[in-house]
Amino acid sequence: MRSGIDGSGSDQAVRPQDDLFRYVNGGWLATAEIPPDRAVAGSFVTLVDEAEVHVRAIVEECQADPAGDPAGGSVNDEGAKIGALYASFMDVDRVEALEAAPLADDLAHVDEVRDLAAVVDALGRLERQAASGAFGMYVGPDPGAPERYVVTVVQGGLGLPDEAYYREEQFAAARTAYQAHVAIMLGLAGFDDADARAARVYGLEERLAKGHWDRVASRDAVETYNLLDRDALQGLSPALDWHAWAAAARFDPAVLSEVVVSQPSYLQALSDALREEPVAAWQDWLRFRLVSAAAPYLSSPFVDANFDFYGKTLSGTDELRARWKRGVAFVEGAIGEGLGRLYVERHFPPTAAARMDALVANLVAAYRHSISTLPWMSDETKERALEKLDAFTPKVGFPKRWRDYAPLAADPADLLGNVRRASNVATDRELAKIGKPIDRDEWLMTPQTVNAYYNPTMNEIVFPAAILQPPFFDAEADDAVNYGGIGAVIGHEIGHGFDDQGSQYDGSGALRSWWTDEDRAAFEKLTSSLIAQYDTLSPDGADGRTVNGALTIGENIGDLGGLGIAYQAYLLALDGQEPPVLDGLTGAQRFFISWAQCWRGKVRPAEVVRRLTIDPHSPPEFRTNQVVRNLDAFHDAFSVTSDDGMWLAPHQRVTIW
Repeated sequence: MRSGIDGSGSDQAVRPQDDLFRYVNGGWLATAEIPPDRAVAGSFVTLVDEAEVHVRAIVEECQADPAGDPAGGSVNDEGAKIGALYASFMDVDRVEALEAAPLADDLAHVDEVRDLAAVVDALGRLERQAASGAFGMYVGPDPGAPERYVVTVVQGGLGLPDEAYYREEQFAAARTAYQAHVAIMLGLAGFDDADARAARVYGLEERLAKGHWDRVASRDAVETYNLLDRDALQGLSPALDWHAWAAAARFDPAVLSEVVVSQPSYLQALSDALREEPVAAWQDWLRFRLVSAAAPYLSSPFVDANFDFYGKTLSGTDELRARWKRGVAFVEGAIGEGLGRLYVERHFPPTAAARMDALVANLVAAYRHSISTLPWMSDETKERALEKLDAFTPKVGFPKRWRDYAPLAADPADLLGNVRRASNVATDRELAKIGKPIDRDEWLMTPQTVNAYYNPTMNEIVFPAAILQPPFFDAEADDAVNYGGIGAVIGHEIGHGFDDQGSQYDGSGALRSWWTDEDRAAFEKLTSSLIAQYDTLSPDGADGRTVNGALTIGENIGDLGGLGIAYQAYLLALDGQEPPVLDGLTGAQRFFISWAQCWRGKVRPAEVVRRLTIDPHSPPEFRTNQVVRNLDAFHDAFSVTSDDGMWLAPHQRVTIW
């Protein structure tokens, strides 16, 4: 049996007792270069790139011979659409010749905006122009009654990544660069006095940003659940005529009969801005929204200017991604499961699903044992936690039923039209859910996505095909490596059902407290200790800035519980047998080294800062080191002592699940 450990990226000058992350990844960190078209490099990115190459082959085959799909039947139509979508993106001569012409009618409509009613109408039209508006919307199970669908409204309207960018001194340079970017984009679209227009756009966004909740507040599952009927929604934001907005957005007004509003005070602030800000400011904001959303699909001056700010300035990326890569991403966004169906046929062996089923079963069994023996939780709450665990639904590889893309019309000579038609088909699909039974077979990621997720209102854990590859999963490798990789990812996603927010949903997916007050207080004491640990950590490239422990607590609980439970599941899989020593490493050592391999990664400094502000995940080095420092099993595996860098005193270690 081979171990599955790749030691080529290690640094043997570093002891795992001092720095597990750099012991496993230090050699790679010293030599690996972040691709010029990326802000990050590492295990995830490598798999993403591999999946991208596989998908490109499928797309180009569909473009060359759309009827050649071996699956036959209706998939032939999807193959033709895949080919047409890609052809429209790759027709560089046509895109360059059109310049900004595809936006002419939309911009002319904004020119006609004269009053508040027309602004609201234009905001509604944005919903059908593949552009982000003054607020966002999505359809999902009602957290208060998860057997039905409801629309959720969330704050929006900003061109910078987060409200913090509009107020914190550390982002002053980004604010200046952003205003210059807005002026450039409006100038490219043919507008005069672009600097003054950009100042109006920024001023309006700065006002909207003051109404935003911060990232930590916006994580609160209870505070962001505000179910309102249409009259209450109108009363909350009186300047925004919701009936008129829905008509312009081509929404059936019935979908707004009840909505969940995540940040109510934002809609109040938006209403005030609609009433008080000059129409001219809203016009320029609308113009920029249209131009910015369309920029990736217009001629090269727009593409380059868009990348210069969002790629170079905000993330530190050196080069624009190759056109074929951007074309593949566009097609995936438009017809992702159509591509996914073909991807699975070629790249997902049935044996992977069977092995995953066994891993999931052992992870659930390990969680069941751990919950049953928790010293800080009462029997009453344990019973409810076990009921929730038993109700988990795992999904592996790909959906049981594929999406139907029959309504999507693809034109090889109309790129921006394809973008908008794909967006409209997706919008209509979502709105059509209202009033229908919950579709428990639906996936929120495509099979070719290198990721996984937990959905609290469905109480499900989902693992797309593309993540089931080394270093996360290797059907031929030792169990230790698979439990330290994909096993910990499974544990992580289950752990989200029991993190600070997921734990507020019951086994049916309802936002309902199933805790005693005493147990909730004990849980929050443990989570506050974990928050304090992460608040002190500063990654490479952060220039002293630290992790936001409150923002990352959900993911940190997922990592901590996931890895700890995965180790218990590994022991279950051993069934009392002593694991072999392979490549000079014990089973426990291979388990933790596998975890460290999964989080191999390096990030450009600008991207480090951006992620510290908006990303609920901790930086890679802390997803490795800080998690294992809390686990007794790690200290035992490597005989870590108080003289070692990875040591954490037993009374400081946090164990939650």
